[in-house]
Amino acid sequence: MTKKKILLIEDESDMVYALTLQLSASGYEVISANDGQTGLDMARKEKPNLIILDLMLPKVDGFKICRLLKFDKRYMHIPIIMFTARAQDQDMQLGNDVGADAYIIKPFDAEVLLEKIKVLLK
Repeated sequence: MTKKKILLIEDESDMVYALTLQLSASGYEVISANDGQTGLDMARKEKPNLIILDLMLPKVDGFKICRLLKFDKRYMHIPIIMFTARAQDQDMQLGNDVGADAYIIKPFDAEVLLEKIKVLLK
């Protein structure tokens, strides 16, 4: 069986490292980008099964990336988990407005994230 590919778009290298370890240990193939433009390009080229997307990124922010992918027929089927420290209601509403499938606030519980990934990949 082919491993599900997860694209992690996150600019904090420690977070990328920790998440890559957790996701790989759970049987996922992980690819990552540390800025918004690279992440958007990788999403279009690699067509991952799921995207974990930080909001505050260099070059292009997470809201814009989500909107660009979710409003494009070729990529709208890819589940996107907004992954951010921004916990205000208006941020969550904006995430919903641009098409995010889930919104997880940092610091996060790894089990909650893994369970959300499982649900979205079914």
